[in-house]
Amino acid sequence: MLASVFSKTRPFNYLVIGILSLIFFSVKIIALAQPNADWIYYVEQFGLYLLLFASLFVLNFITLKNGLTKGNNYALFLFFVFLLFFSSIFQNKNIIISNFLLLLALRRLISLKSLLQTKEKIFDASFWIFLAALFHFWSIFYIILVFIAVILHVSKDYRNWIIPFIALFAVTILFFLANSILDNSLMSTLLDKTYISFDFYYFENIYQRIALALFTSISLFFFVMHVFDVPNKALNMQSSHKTILFSFILGVGIYVLSANKNNGCLAFCFGPLAIIGANFIEKIENNWVKEIVVYALTGFGIFFFIMQL
Repeated sequence: MLASVFSKTRPFNYLVIGILSLIFFSVKIIALAQPNADWIYYVEQFGLYLLLFASLFVLNFITLKNGLTKGNNYALFLFFVFLLFFSSIFQNKNIIISNFLLLLALRRLISLKSLLQTKEKIFDASFWIFLAALFHFWSIFYIILVFIAVILHVSKDYRNWIIPFIALFAVTILFFLANSILDNSLMSTLLDKTYISFDFYYFENIYQRIALALFTSISLFFFVMHVFDVPNKALNMQSSHKTILFSFILGVGIYVLSANKNNGCLAFCFGPLAIIGANFIEKIENNWVKEIVVYALTGFGIFFFIMQL
């Protein structure tokens, strides 16, 4: 039943995910709120929810616009489930903002396969990535994906290799302008986030450990299955799927390098992994097996959300 609901793209699916994500987000925010929290706090949190919902929308747009799945909403569904696995992301505005900007960059890079307006797309993607780095510094690691996309699509024009540096210059100018207005507060905040941390002992409870272990297992399974499936894709689609695979690897890299690490840093993997997982689910021929997989993922997501309140 649940798998069949998301097996097609329909407005009802967006409504369901929108309402459910708002409910879960509200429960988490209310649970974390201080007794003296004022209306400004709740307005800010609602703004973050809108950004999260926009991230879901952008991911679904990337998937359907570029034919990365067979016209279903499984990627939308999986992104929502992953949010339930690691609800700590709901309280980290920098990760939410940065991840949204990286999804905008991914959208531009995937569309390079059309070979239209390639320079504008490379600049836009690079700009969004460098902007994302201002909110979560190690998002800058994602710039590697720009050069991978250039190799896969438009490597012959040397100007395409220079464009990311022009975008870096543009973001740098904007950053120093904003920093001068705010009395160097942005610079000190950014510098505090530039160090690398390999401290993985950040768990607050056993359920965060279990959620990470299960997510890692699911991720590896989806990733390996997709690696072997890419050669079976249409030739004009293989480069797009390779870009998605590399974006997932880079998302893991951002998590590994991040300072002040927590499970919310895995959000940078959610978008690519949702697309990869959607490809796996849609290939399951037995409807009962497909339903079991979808219900199991949903059940795990709700369980970990409740246990981490």
